[in-house]
Amino acid sequence: MFELARGSFWGKGVTGVGRVSDDLSCVLHGGPTLSLFLCLAESQHSFRARRSIMPTGAQGFYIRRIRVVAASTVNSYNGQAFNSRPLPLLLPICLCPDEGQNLGTDNVSVIEGEMATISCRVKNNDDSVIQLLNPNRQTIYFRDVRPLKDSRFQLVNFSDNELRVSLSNVSLSDEGRYVCQLYTDPPQEAYADITVLVPPGSPIIDSREDVVSEGNETELTCTAMGSKPAASVRWMKGEQELTGEMTVDETYDRMFTVTSRLRLAVSKEDDGEPVSCVIDHPAVKGLRAQRYLEVLYKPEVKIVQGFPEGLTREGENLELTCIAKGKPQPHQISWLRVDDDVPSHTVITGSDLFIENLNKSYNGTYRCIASNAVGEAYDDYILFVYDSRAGDGAPQKIDHAVIGGVVAVVMFAILCALIVLGRYFARHKGTYFTHEAKGADDAADADTAIINAEGGHNNTDEKKEYYI
Repeated sequence: MFELARGSFWGKGVTGVGRVSDDLSCVLHGGPTLSLFLCLAESQHSFRARRSIMPTGAQGFYIRRIRVVAASTVNSYNGQAFNSRPLPLLLPICLCPDEGQNLGTDNVSVIEGEMATISCRVKNNDDSVIQLLNPNRQTIYFRDVRPLKDSRFQLVNFSDNELRVSLSNVSLSDEGRYVCQLYTDPPQEAYADITVLVPPGSPIIDSREDVVSEGNETELTCTAMGSKPAASVRWMKGEQELTGEMTVDETYDRMFTVTSRLRLAVSKEDDGEPVSCVIDHPAVKGLRAQRYLEVLYKPEVKIVQGFPEGLTREGENLELTCIAKGKPQPHQISWLRVDDDVPSHTVITGSDLFIENLNKSYNGTYRCIASNAVGEAYDDYILFVYDSRAGDGAPQKIDHAVIGGVVAVVMFAILCALIVLGRYFARHKGTYFTHEAKGADDAADADTAIINAEGGHNNTDEKKEYYI
């Protein structure tokens, strides 16, 4: 019995020779649906032939075994004459269908400078050799042997069902299609694409102008350079997401530069507000740059009355203060009286105005004006001078809480007194006689009782009457 190399594969349309020994070879001829195999002894001048129909859907056969037995004479085949001497060999061949060897791998994405791992996996491997090739079709690993001298490739695992190799310190030059190959004839192949990710550098924010006046528009530019693939850019103003206009430029080394422009109309409320440029990229997270808006705005003006606290009466003094805030700070504050002149003895010191000895001729509107480089603003105070006694006869403000407390105390005291008196009368309850009933107990009849009551002052048994 002779054994042809196990795993030898014959497919449709394939013609080949499998050497069995020095004096025996096996020839297989294939067609679209019919394969003809011929086994012969090279030392003889005749052979025995058989036909075999390839199973539907099969891609080929694996030759398992050749057995040598006695052979009969074959005079011709396919109309051709052959030597009629008996053949010493009969070579039945076992052709077995493919048992479903599956070769698989996965694509790999890796950040530049880090490690990539390629795994070649075989299902139902029949002792076939696995090897890994680089994009240039150079063998990296043949089984567990590394012919390639690049020491960055290291064997992680080798078995009948897997060849796993790591590649350290990955660079852009390592990117490409790697080939997992199952060493059959013809070989099976599976492809693993390595994609190298390059994170962008720190983003840079530029502004068309450093400061901007309220109501105007400014433009901000955010640039993320040297990334692969191209990064995406988002804008945030505080917690609000904004949309910019993005452009992508590819450089000669397969890298990308992304620029995003944001146009923004500003108000005084935007002064000091942070604007952030946020970079989204598969190789990096949380990459952003931030810039604070600087907005110029005209002053905000408010007049505060310092004295008097209540009504402005004749003969009293008046003190007003002008409070003005802006960016930049107001460089000029002035006072005027609308539709008239300020009283001659008015004292103005910066933001303060002071008028003494008020009289009704000073009634009117007093205005404070503040200005800066952006513009000016004002606030008005209307002065009305009352009589010197105005407000004196006004009823005093009543504290209702105090009055309520006093009433509650009085009511409580009255209630306590009633309780005490009630208990006293309950204990001293008794009988007493009125003046008309004096002497009635000793009288024989009603007339005598009346006579005794009127003149009975000498009666020693007279009872005294008390009123409580």
